[in-house]
Amino acid sequence: MKRFLFLPLMMFTLVVSATNKDWAQFYRYEGKNDSLAYQPKVVFMGNSITDCWPDAHPEFFTSNLFLGRGISGQVSSQMLVRFQEDVINLHPQVVVILCGTNDIAENNGPITHEHILQNIKSMCDLARFHRIKPVLCSTLPANRFKWRPDLQPAQDIIRLNEMIKAYAKENKILYVDYYSALVDDQGGLPIKYSKDGVHPNPDGYAVMEGVILPILKKLVR
Repeated sequence: MKRFLFLPLMMFTLVVSATNKDWAQFYRYEGKNDSLAYQPKVVFMGNSITDCWPDAHPEFFTSNLFLGRGISGQVSSQMLVRFQEDVINLHPQVVVILCGTNDIAENNGPITHEHILQNIKSMCDLARFHRIKPVLCSTLPANRFKWRPDLQPAQDIIRLNEMIKAYAKENKILYVDYYSALVDDQGGLPIKYSKDGVHPNPDGYAVMEGVILPILKKLVR
């Protein structure tokens, strides 16, 4: 009898475990969103590259009334799911969208470039519907992922950036080219800007800030 009960019990445990998982990680910023110290002019939506930015240079955010809403490891579909909570409900004037690295790394499984772009398009559509100006950023260069050594991402990143840039141009959305300012001759992020070839160090973030800040100053009131 116990053997017959084991399989249903195991299946129930798996279902409960999956049900209890906050896949989009709404909880990450829930408390902070409810108790903001200031009204953000710009929200930065992204993955770990955006997540680490306020720690590397907090003054860039606080002095400009910017807000970081990056979550480490996230793919574009997770960002899309929490876009209402972490962008729209905060009523910024501008949202800066930086994604693609973890999609290409297949953090949530294989995904085509076209489907990555669909998620980006949907975030832009939501922003524009709520009168928030979207700014699209190039995916940062990388020619290796330490957590996925079997992949060679350099050319995939180039192709994705070409698609994002073309979509932005066609739809009159500002496109910010971090890639050209950071890439080395191997199609990667050089050691002077990154320890692991993916995440910028303070010098890398300084380059990114030099690229985007003049653009944002023209957009926000």
